[in-house]
Amino acid sequence: MLILGIETSCDETAASVVEDGKKILSNVIASQVAIHRKFWGVVPEIASRKHLELINPAISEALTEAKIGFSRLDGIAVTYGPGLVGALLVGLSTAKAIAYSNNLPFVGINHLEGHIYANYLEHPSLKFPFLALIVSGGHSDLVYVKGHGVYEVMGRTRDDAPGEAFDKIAKFLKLGYPGGPIIDELAKKGNPKAIPFPRSYFKTKETLDFSFSGIKTAVVNYVTKYKVQSPPRGSRVPSGREAKSKVKSQKSKPLSTYQLVNLSTDVHNIAASFQEAVVDMLIKNTLRAARIKGIERIVLAGGVASNSRLREKLRAETKARGIRLYYPREELCTDNAVMIACCGYYKLKEGIESDLSLNAVANLSLGSPTQRVSDPEGKMV
Repeated sequence: MLILGIETSCDETAASVVEDGKKILSNVIASQVAIHRKFWGVVPEIASRKHLELINPAISEALTEAKIGFSRLDGIAVTYGPGLVGALLVGLSTAKAIAYSNNLPFVGINHLEGHIYANYLEHPSLKFPFLALIVSGGHSDLVYVKGHGVYEVMGRTRDDAPGEAFDKIAKFLKLGYPGGPIIDELAKKGNPKAIPFPRSYFKTKETLDFSFSGIKTAVVNYVTKYKVQSPPRGSRVPSGREAKSKVKSQKSKPLSTYQLVNLSTDVHNIAASFQEAVVDMLIKNTLRAARIKGIERIVLAGGVASNSRLREKLRAETKARGIRLYYPREELCTDNAVMIACCGYYKLKEGIESDLSLNAVANLSLGSPTQRVSDPEGKMV
């Protein structure tokens, strides 16, 4: 079964052809990062217009790379939410047009569900049930996956998503965009215990939701305090070695008494300490959820799943508890159409199709009923 996947939920125009939900015949991604970098984030109107320019060439390239035409396809899968509504509509409208003109079945895919299914391309023998930690620029969700399309959301972010926090801190420190990969790289040269940034957890043990606005504010306040307490003009600024020594001697002090010596030399410690706090919060709730459900398998998904520290630390924690950890290779963590085509394969295989009246849903959540989906008997549900 050959499925064409289309993904336009944010700033990546992606098209892919996947065979039987396993074999990647093509994977085309037209990125808009360079366009949005000067704005320090995605501008929805610009993203939508670029999708209009890039969608047809991306699909054409995907078919050419797969060495097939529309007539060889068995179905179309497209992201219909969550995401930027204007961007979603570009991909959704294109998928409908292709499906209608070629008399092909098409199915709308939840973007978060797609991220989960990226793991099936890497680990086709992955068995149910498992716990999925989906972390990206717009989402952080803990999902208990009982079977294909059967989800129980156990926790999600109540404010900022992890990727969003990375981008905002990188912008505040003027490091660049997108912030995740930059902070990940800087953190490798820093001390993750240098600055005791706070971790946010909710009081009730049953609450597995996340909150990342606090850590973001703590970093901003920390750096702002340094700027206010900078040595007066003409004062001697300590050398890099002296600065490093002072940081080391004060790393155990409370945050309120800690003072940066030199921002340019300590940015690695800020990045490492900030990243460590985010990773700790993600891992603690994930392990709690696994304990509650008695889970033996954990799946990592989403753009932030490519973070090296998250992978390293979660791998160590799960190994110590006898839990198997799965995650896709880095190029399948970020937004792509391969994961959409893979998820579409499993749905179409079960006879699940979307009606052509399916609309884009910007705030779609996992577990939301797909709009006007037909069951194998042809009834609308």
